[in-house]
Amino acid sequence: MDLMKPLGGEVSVHMKATVDEVWALVSDVTRIGEFSPETFEAQWTHGATGPVVGARFRGHVRRNGVGPVYWTPCTVTKAVEPGTNAEGVFEFAVGLDANPLNTWGYRIQPENGGTRVTEYFRLTPAWYMRGYWLVLGRLRGKTNERGMRTTLERMKAVLEGVSES
Repeated sequence: MDLMKPLGGEVSVHMKATVDEVWALVSDVTRIGEFSPETFEAQWTHGATGPVVGARFRGHVRRNGVGPVYWTPCTVTKAVEPGTNAEGVFEFAVGLDANPLNTWGYRIQPENGGTRVTEYFRLTPAWYMRGYWLVLGRLRGKTNERGMRTTLERMKAVLEGVSES
């Protein structure tokens, strides 16, 4: 195993929706429960009301879709709204500020009259996360990639239904 290789994965899906429609959906953490097979709700915390760098929220997670169930703190690390020809990014760190476990995000790019959305995750490259990845990375990576595909396909169904009305 190449220990310098990123500890994570990503999935991309093309959607027949504008970059603004996609941005509004992926950056509204309160809607994640409609789409994710693991995170069934999220709430802005510490006075946050939307996607800006430093905003905090917590996600209610049912690991692997079955359990255990727990709340996890998150902090927005990137919030770049897409422009007409520019990429947008919504990204957040999972875990306590001083010690995040991983980062999740969405890259949003105009493509062929619609939008390419890439959901990704990266584990923090600390020694204990490298050890975890070495032992369980292949299995967890596949689980995350299936979950990301499910999330993006569910978002696509909502967005394409809205944009075609």
